[in-house]
Amino acid sequence: MAGVTTADDFSSELTLVVNGAAHRLRLDHRTTLLDALREHLGLTGTKKGCDHGQCGACTVLAGGRRVNSCLMLAVMARGAEITTIEGLAAPDGELHPLQAAFVEHDALQCGYCTPGQICSAAAMLGEAAAGWPSAASASLIPATPKTGPVTLDAAEIRERMSGNLCRGGAYVNILAAITDVAREAP
Repeated sequence: MAGVTTADDFSSELTLVVNGAAHRLRLDHRTTLLDALREHLGLTGTKKGCDHGQCGACTVLAGGRRVNSCLMLAVMARGAEITTIEGLAAPDGELHPLQAAFVEHDALQCGYCTPGQICSAAAMLGEAAAGWPSAASASLIPATPKTGPVTLDAAEIRERMSGNLCRGGAYVNILAAITDVAREAP
């Protein structure tokens, strides 16, 4: 019958792998990954800030790369390993080094942006270790085995974290926390 639609025309059944666990969900095609995490899976560590991809509060890892979950549809996350702030800690509860450093350096004010800051920093450390340049890098040519990883100085960290805003102004302590973890990274 032409013009008649059903709920199945607007939703899909999909499996999302979040923090190592598979979740089978039926979601409206327009559901963002952020809303799937918060409203359907109860993972409220990921925050809804601007809902326009401008503040970074919703940053999670998809396949180890940082994404603004407010801009990614849940159906786009099929097949990707999604890691939220809840999934960064070890199964025994030991904090991820970035989580511990943020606590140690008091790298937060209200804490609203903190999950996105930590997830972004985790991916950023991997990007730098892989030699990915940023606008602040001395060379915009990706590193080779000969040149090694990017050196994460203050300017480099600030540039790489510029997509994550902190309205409380905890940037000095956020930088200190990330710097400490970057120094310890292999």
